[in-house]
Amino acid sequence: MNLLRAASTVSLLTLASRVTGLVRDQLIAGFFGASAATDAFNVAFRIPNLFRRLFAEGAFSQAFVPLLAATREREGDAATHLLIDSVATVLAWVLLATCVVGVAGAPILVWIMASGLERLDLAVLMTRWMFPYIGFMSMVALAAGILNTWKRFAVPAVTPVLLNLSVIAAAALLAPRLGGWGFEPVLALAGGVALGGVLQAAVQVPALRRLGLMPRIGLTPARLRAAWRHPGVHRILTLMGPALLGVSVAQISLVINTQIASHVGVGAVSWLTYADRLMEFPTALLGVALGVVLLPQLSAAKGRDDAQAYSDMLDWGLRLVVMLALPCAIALIVFPKALVAVLFHYGAFDARDVGQTVRALMGYGVGLLGLVAIKVLAPGFYARQDTRTPVLIAVLVLVCTQLMNALFVPLIGHAGLALSIGLGALLNAGLLLFGLLKKGVYTPRPGWGLFALRVAFACTALGAALAWALHAIDWIGLQSHYGQRAGWMALVLASVAAGYFVLLAATGLNLRQFARRG
Repeated sequence: MNLLRAASTVSLLTLASRVTGLVRDQLIAGFFGASAATDAFNVAFRIPNLFRRLFAEGAFSQAFVPLLAATREREGDAATHLLIDSVATVLAWVLLATCVVGVAGAPILVWIMASGLERLDLAVLMTRWMFPYIGFMSMVALAAGILNTWKRFAVPAVTPVLLNLSVIAAAALLAPRLGGWGFEPVLALAGGVALGGVLQAAVQVPALRRLGLMPRIGLTPARLRAAWRHPGVHRILTLMGPALLGVSVAQISLVINTQIASHVGVGAVSWLTYADRLMEFPTALLGVALGVVLLPQLSAAKGRDDAQAYSDMLDWGLRLVVMLALPCAIALIVFPKALVAVLFHYGAFDARDVGQTVRALMGYGVGLLGLVAIKVLAPGFYARQDTRTPVLIAVLVLVCTQLMNALFVPLIGHAGLALSIGLGALLNAGLLLFGLLKKGVYTPRPGWGLFALRVAFACTALGAALAWALHAIDWIGLQSHYGQRAGWMALVLASVAAGYFVLLAATGLNLRQFARRG
């Protein structure tokens, strides 16, 4: 299969998800701004997302997808179907217990996450409403792992759009009415998240049925015991141990940062959240798309013992990361004021909120190249069922990130949290790359030096053009001219993007050959 075409499909569908996600965040910013209520919602939403990264696309997917691909490659479809049924049964029972405990223990979870919140009670209530979202999203991750292994990338990639549309509908239609009924309007957002989880799980069913891969979940204790005895389940649990630790390390860092932000002051959690949303746009379009496509293909190459194909796929992915993520990082560092103003500077989100969000976004931009590269480098270990090395690296990065927090937060406040994460991501990516090189898993193809020079030259021109546009247009002053401001930004971004690729081609980079390699 053509990896670039598959990654482009995932990327385009992810673009739809991110665009609707930006509309969602624009509505939240316009209705609620960066307030105590939005701080409460953002903390409450982070709690199920934290567990989702443990049970869904985090540790579970890292263990499940390589084993699923290897089983299909070596043992055939019948054994693969039995593995799917057994894993789905055990996962469903674990999720049921997790959701019950989570709803009951919401006050403790919120206090651990952000004890400095002004509206701690509101965060607890919304956490309880949204906690079942974890269960639905974990089953979505199971379905996505199956569909991606069968090279059906479209449905898993477009699924997040349903969450965004659900929250958009809740913000636009339900939130204004809740205030009139005597309830907190922000509660509508929690209801939208809960509904979005149901919709995302439901849309997987037709796709799985078309492939004849709909999991059969055992609903009785006897079926659970039979599923538990399947050797594949124990293999996944063995692989999940280190992976769970690795993902937990990242989530511990998130918890610590959220806790610190809750004490910085009202609005800090929300400023970081809005900046994170913008940073996740290129991270998802590039890193997630590549990771989704590469992991099952790397696993299959490992199953065939094709070391050359394994290395070549990593090389291709890393070149694509450098070529596409580096200009995005420059845009976040040089052009953040325009991006934040055009997307969020409406209603309750004022000029001060713009400035504070810009500071955080620049910190994230420093580490964007690392954040995207990790999505390519980490599958290089997971596909070999090596989860131990990324864990050790993650623990080291956690320690370094918190040391940087101790240095930066007293100096630059909430922006120091973002900068620490960015620098930590660069360290993480560098150590992962060093590990792959040292193990001999990845051997760079010739031509990296000239390739890097071409990209650096084009990026320098791109950065200069964005710096000029930032000062040539009054992005804050045009607040009341929504269409004009958005039009200027679209024109600037489209022009510099076209110029960037023209310069790459002019310096001799054969983009068509690059695509064929994929």
